[in-house]
Amino acid sequence: MKKLKQKPSAEVINAVVRLAWHDYTTFEAIEKRFGLSEPEVIRLMRRAMKPSSFRLWRERVSGRKTKHRKLIEGHLRKSKQIKDDELF
Repeated sequence: MKKLKQKPSAEVINAVVRLAWHDYTTFEAIEKRFGLSEPEVIRLMRRAMKPSSFRLWRERVSGRKTKHRKLIEGHLRKSKQIKDDELF
């Protein structure tokens, strides 16, 4: 695992934590916006949260389809919740 290039500011940490908790914000969207890969987001969450909160978050996102763009694109198109050109 690579290390973060530089320590993110408090505003970036708060924004990443908020987005990572949101069910329909994918790791890919976080990476596009902040340049943090999934392992880097996990590492940031581990450092920014209490151990019990981190464990709850990991249980929620582990194996969750909505945290990975490719897994939810088809579902969103089929349910007509979103058009092709509106995907992230």
